[in-house]
Amino acid sequence: KVGWYNAVVQPAFHLPYSDDTLAFVVLSTPSMFEKALKPFVNKERLKIIRDPVDQCVSHHLSRLKEKFPDQTVDIMFDYELLPNRKPKFLAQTAAHVAGAAYYYQRKDVKLDPWGKKKIFGVCIHPRYGGWFAIRGLLLFPDIQVPFLEQCAPVDCVSTEEQRIELLEQFNFHWQDTRYRDIIEVKEKYSEEQKAYFATPPAERFKLLGLTQ
Repeated sequence: KVGWYNAVVQPAFHLPYSDDTLAFVVLSTPSMFEKALKPFVNKERLKIIRDPVDQCVSHHLSRLKEKFPDQTVDIMFDYELLPNRKPKFLAQTAAHVAGAAYYYQRKDVKLDPWGKKKIFGVCIHPRYGGWFAIRGLLLFPDIQVPFLEQCAPVDCVSTEEQRIELLEQFNFHWQDTRYRDIIEVKEKYSEEQKAYFATPPAERFKLLGLTQ
C-alpha cells in the first residue's frame, strides 16, 4: 500500500496517492538480460536512442499497462527524476516495505565501525542476493486495498558480522561485486551481463552492436 511507503520516507518523497492505494514494485531477475533485453535490442535496434535497459523496461511496463484497459495505471521508473533532480521514488525503500527485498542500512548494525563516513544501504533478495534490480512502480489509483496485510521482507543477512561485511563491500568495493554474493544465491548474472554492466554506460552501445 502507498501508505506503507509514505509512512517511512520524508515528506519530500511522499507519493501523491491515498494510503490504501495498491502499488506493485517491479524487479528484474538475472535472466532479464537474456529473456528481455537482448530480444528487445534485436527487434527495436533502430529506435534505441538512450539507455537500452531503461528503454526495454519502459517498453515492457507500457505493454503491461495495456492489459488493464479499464484501469488507471501510473508507472514510475527507477531512472526518473523530479525537477529538483531527486528520484521520483526511493526504490530500495519501496522494495523493503513491499516485502520484496530487505533494505540493509547503517541503522541495522548495532556496533557501527564507520565513524563519520557516509554509508549507503543496499537491498538483498533472499533468492538472488544482490543479482537483481528494482526497475519501477506500478500504481493503481482507483484500487483501494484497506485490508491488505503487510509482509516483512526476508532478513537473509541476519548476523551483525554479515551486515557489516555487506555494507563494507557495497560502499568501498562495489566494483568487484562481492556484495552481491553475501548469501548463497539461486541465480546470478551471466558473464555477458556482468561485462555489460561493468562497462561505462557510453560504451555499452558497442557491446550490443548499436551505434550511439
